[in-house]
Amino acid sequence: MNDIIQSYIETLTPKARGTIKGTAKLVITDAGSVMLDDTGARAGNEDADVVLIASDEVFRNILSGEQNPVMAFMSSKLKVEGNTQRALKVSSILTG
Repeated sequence: MNDIIQSYIETLTPKARGTIKGTAKLVITDAGSVMLDDTGARAGNEDADVVLIASDEVFRNILSGEQNPVMAFMSSKLKVEGNTQRALKVSSILTG
């Protein structure tokens, strides 16, 4: 596991724990992927209910509040595979 993925796990575990129903996957282009579920965050590349795909820069900007996830999606910086309603819930966890 690389340092980028490890930093996402550390940042997202407390945000995701107990708040996500089902599974979500964040695919950080050129770095790997992080799985989110009600137990927290972990490195992995399993199937998920919703997949969010973006660069490390975009995800970090979303996490810091500098980038609105809906605007990132509308401008094609953030791609979503699966249920968009669930993607909105995951993005609210990322920004919360």
